[in-house]
Amino acid sequence: MSFIVKYRPGSAKWIKAYTLIVAGALIIASGYVFFITPHKIVPGGIYGISIVLHHTFGTPVGLTALFFNIPLTLIGIRVLGPRFGIKTFTGFILTSLFIDGLTLWYGHAPLIQDDILLSSLFGGIVIGIGVGLLFKAKASCGGTDVMAMMLGKWTGKPLGQLMMMVDALIVVGGSIVFVDWAIPMYSLVAIFAMGKLIDLTLQGFHYDKVVLIVSSHYEQIAHKIIHDMNRGGTYLKAQGMFAYENKQLIYVVLNRREIGLLKEHIQLIDPKAFVTVLDADEILGQGFRSLSERVSD
Repeated sequence: MSFIVKYRPGSAKWIKAYTLIVAGALIIASGYVFFITPHKIVPGGIYGISIVLHHTFGTPVGLTALFFNIPLTLIGIRVLGPRFGIKTFTGFILTSLFIDGLTLWYGHAPLIQDDILLSSLFGGIVIGIGVGLLFKAKASCGGTDVMAMMLGKWTGKPLGQLMMMVDALIVVGGSIVFVDWAIPMYSLVAIFAMGKLIDLTLQGFHYDKVVLIVSSHYEQIAHKIIHDMNRGGTYLKAQGMFAYENKQLIYVVLNRREIGLLKEHIQLIDPKAFVTVLDADEILGQGFRSLSERVSD
């Protein structure tokens, strides 16, 4: 079973995908060269290992990452099947070339000289944007995610947990080599910022909320949602855990402004209602962004 998304060369989708790959690789390289590598910050992954080797033996970060990524991805294809196409190879090859090219052009001095914390924050933000662009193109810049996928197949453990374990070992290894136990904290800041910006790049800014309402006056609340707020919702059948009483649970998605209005309606109709408000990373469907539009990004 193939996991590779293919586009016809020269088509609009092909041009868009490879434009995102080139831009993403350049932005990732900028984050490493200008902020992360000069301060010996080790944000996990193959590039974290490459940074440790660079400061220890003087090896170029990009070429070292390429040395690890190519065989690791080829092994991943053999173990996991065809999950990594030409776009992934293009992504990590360009990232490595841009890292070493920018280093030759710019040098080894950090853009922010005397503030490692700010550098780790900026570096994580910039790299996160670049990785997000590669993900939007259905590519990646290689790294320990391939290793984690293989470990997941062999051990059966969750992929996210394995990725955290592998990255943690790399961060701790960097701290031992550099004899600097401040590195894990700066690396954690970079990893956190990176993760947030990857999500933001992929999903954009969203202020939508999921609301779950349990009330014996559910019909009146639903009437307000439909007629006063011009929103739809869904009834879900539920049962109380203590009295085993059958209930109707209202499921509705609203934006941030509408939440306050709904709370006012509920307070007037049923002050004893049980209301849960959850953040929604992404809402697709009628009344929001369409699924076809999202997939075509």
